[in-house]
Amino acid sequence: MALDPVTVIAEELGVAARGVKAVVELLVGGATVPFIARYRKEATDGLDEVQIRTIEERHAYLKELEERRAAVLEEIAKQGKLTDALRDRILACRVKSELEDLYLPFKPKRRTRAMIAREKGLDPLAQRIAAQSDEGDPLAEAERFVDAEKGVATVKEALQGARDIVAESVAETPAARSWARELFLDEAVLVVTKAPEVDAPTKFEAYYDFREAVRTLPSHRFLAVRRGETENVLRSELEVDAAKCIAHLGVVAGRRPASPWREQLDLAVTDAWKRLVAPSIESEVRVELKLRADRGAVDVFAQNLRALLLAAPFGARTVIGIDPGQRTGCKVAVVDSTGRLLDHTVFMLVQGDASVARAAETLKALVAKHRPAAVAVGNGTHGRETEAFVREVLGASGGVFTVMVSESGASVYSASDVAREEFPDLDLTVRGAISIARRLQDPLAELVKVDPKSIGVGQYQHDVFQALLARKLDEVVESCVNSVGVELNTASAPLLSRVAGIGPTLARRIVSHRETAGAFTSRKGLLEVSGLGPKTFEQCAGFLRVREGTSPLDASAVHPERYGVVEAMAKDLGTDVGTLVGNAALAAKVQWQRYASGDLGEFTLRDILAEIQKPGRDPRADFEAPRFRDDVRSLNDLKPGMALEGVVTNVTAFGAFVDIGVHQDGLVHVSQLSDRFVRDPAEVVRAGDKLKVRVIEVDLVRKRIALTAKSGPIATRPAGNGPAPQSQPQRGGRGQPAAPTPPKQEFKNNPFERLLKR
Repeated sequence: MALDPVTVIAEELGVAARGVKAVVELLVGGATVPFIARYRKEATDGLDEVQIRTIEERHAYLKELEERRAAVLEEIAKQGKLTDALRDRILACRVKSELEDLYLPFKPKRRTRAMIAREKGLDPLAQRIAAQSDEGDPLAEAERFVDAEKGVATVKEALQGARDIVAESVAETPAARSWARELFLDEAVLVVTKAPEVDAPTKFEAYYDFREAVRTLPSHRFLAVRRGETENVLRSELEVDAAKCIAHLGVVAGRRPASPWREQLDLAVTDAWKRLVAPSIESEVRVELKLRADRGAVDVFAQNLRALLLAAPFGARTVIGIDPGQRTGCKVAVVDSTGRLLDHTVFMLVQGDASVARAAETLKALVAKHRPAAVAVGNGTHGRETEAFVREVLGASGGVFTVMVSESGASVYSASDVAREEFPDLDLTVRGAISIARRLQDPLAELVKVDPKSIGVGQYQHDVFQALLARKLDEVVESCVNSVGVELNTASAPLLSRVAGIGPTLARRIVSHRETAGAFTSRKGLLEVSGLGPKTFEQCAGFLRVREGTSPLDASAVHPERYGVVEAMAKDLGTDVGTLVGNAALAAKVQWQRYASGDLGEFTLRDILAEIQKPGRDPRADFEAPRFRDDVRSLNDLKPGMALEGVVTNVTAFGAFVDIGVHQDGLVHVSQLSDRFVRDPAEVVRAGDKLKVRVIEVDLVRKRIALTAKSGPIATRPAGNGPAPQSQPQRGGRGQPAAPTPPKQEFKNNPFERLLKR
């Protein structure tokens, strides 16, 4: 009897089967993960997004396993070899590798040495070797199989063919393959050497003579080795105790020391290991290691992306955005509180004193005309110089402050279809300045317009399985957008497309309807949009906000299906909904137990009360501008021991890269992140965090900066690092940081994601 996926998942995750079943049924019915996590907590027993996505992935895996199981059973049955015992073992499989091991002996394959030997009639001799009888003479019995017409010219050839049959049989034994697979994962050592043809120095020098146990190998190091192999700089192999493996296979094959056939079996088993088992299992394990490394790298990227998307917004205020430039000048754009373009121009800063004076007058005129709250300067080339110029010009302009903004991916946006649709008549450089200004106002709303892979906050993102990366990053964007909520009357189509249940096509229809019919006055107005029916409305309505609409609840996260409950609460308190919403004192008087019924329980009622107290609250932190030292603008200004404040731009498995205002991020190695031991950098920092650091070392030739966040004395180099820390590439590039060899690290995995590594 096949395993029930719901039961299997519930047992593996340690959660109630009822919740798992509800999740599966809701997903099959077309519900989105954000909707299930937020508005169906009673059905799922309060499972969160991570748990729901794990159930989704595990259920998909088990579904694929079931389909493969059916195909395997059908194929073996066609061959007339499906016994009851084999069927039971196949039905009990929970992982694909176990199923494939059982299927291997029956799997159609190209002509093998064993097949050829069987065609020559050597199977009876192979059975004698496998039986390990106490009787018989291998040479004498092999003589009977010598037959020139069948291609067996000598006794030696007869024994060789028989051993080929035995070797294949041993190699295809499920127990042997399973044991070998576990051995490789537990005891194998990755051995890396320099490729013979490499003479010049490379960024992979740390791996020229490198060994590390597979069990403790971090994802970034494995991906670094793979990249080195791809570039023909490195060679690697997985090393295990071959003698131990051969001895175990001998036991599996039934080796008997006193049998006259023992020597022939030993030769067959050795051949099975070297020719069949070891290469096959090593290939499988390499694939497994790549999958693990990919998941590790993707998780790091996802954590960084989430931190950037949920960075504190400056808010709905007028902003000037400047995209710094030397040869072509600084592109300047002014946007209003809704992100609408008001003005744009260009000024030069490196063409002499006259051009600088004109630039100052231009900037002053823009400030006087539009009265912005801030000036956002892109942190690309010439960014610090441009920021210093703006600060000097606006020094006396009270209330207007200058802040550096990450421009990663801005060039990608400015040349995208989305940007062309928004500003068809503008040059792409002006679009970049607009994007920089909007990123200060609301990082989430602007970054969703950019392919997440272009934001550049991952490690080895181009080396991982791209479908996995794209799916994970899409999940992060969807999660962030729906956790914050979206203003229906001002959101762009790309932002709306990330709302649960909507998608790109419907998002464009919503924007078109808004432009034609005017602003929405209520959530119910969505039902007038072509193609948006009740099911989609159910999924998206709770995540959309209508400020100053006909109902105060339209500006909250309370789902329209629960408006009646809030109305009942207000009535029981002797007031109306408008008075109750936003009144924490009144909301505190509500006894939620009175309203529990059917599918409305404590989870949802507590969420409703929390939302009534602070309707439409933004979960993001309050904005606080980073402060760079005015006397530090380039690598040449840095000195060992110098104390700085920076912004974390990227967190990897081996440390954190920090922008300290010199157009080249420095690396705080994991061993330098805290006075206490840190296993995973994500434990203590995330992208966007402000961090106080000190300079350890500056390599002007290779443009590398080593930093520390520790409070103790500064060492010349972080202890136990191996090679010198590596710097992240200069911003604007698409490259990845070269891989250092830090101390051994292990990933801190979410318990609900452990199964996805199988």
